[in-house]
Amino acid sequence: MSANAFTPNHIPVEINYLKEDKILEIIWDDGINTRLSAELLRVESPSAEVQGHHPSEKKIISGRKYVGIIDIEPVGQYAVKITFDDLHDSGIYSWHYLRELHENQQQLWQSYEQALKDRGLSREPRKPV
Repeated sequence: MSANAFTPNHIPVEINYLKEDKILEIIWDDGINTRLSAELLRVESPSAEVQGHHPSEKKIISGRKYVGIIDIEPVGQYAVKITFDDLHDSGIYSWHYLRELHENQQQLWQSYEQALKDRGLSREPRKPV
């Protein structure tokens, strides 16, 4: 693997969490403005807990319609660690991965909604019994 595989093409110049809308806004060095919902970030977490160790192991995370972000920590000069209010915090979101989420947001969202439907799951949290 070449060194370029680890070097992001673009880096954020500003990252804001719009708490009321539960949106992570990223302004990139090339002027692109990315808006990613906390829900999408949570269900597409790059953690092994969500992604598994092989694409066939990816978990479908349901019930996260109202998930929010409680902390965003820098990880070196290449990523952020996001802590969600459901206490998931094991994903490291590299600049490259965040840019991929930006570029594939619509397709990822459609795939997520279809996977929920196929499994009889919902974005809505389960009601306590």
